[in-house]
Amino acid sequence: MDINTIRGLTTLLLLIAFIGLTIRVYSSRQKPRFDEAAQLPFADEEAHRQTMAQTIAEQGRKTGAEGAHKEKQA
Repeated sequence: MDINTIRGLTTLLLLIAFIGLTIRVYSSRQKPRFDEAAQLPFADEEAHRQTMAQTIAEQGRKTGAEGAHKEKQA
């Protein structure tokens, strides 16, 4: 078995793997799973907005409390 036979078998193996993965990806059974995965970035966006709103509200309360504390000292 020389190096060219090994290269040929490796190429054949990779070609079979590529064809198998391509068939799996474009299979109609996978469509619902891929559709759900495609929506994940948008689902996280709403959670991010809520977290940011809570953070801003907490910072506003802290700033308001610090301002009131400074006014009492003056």
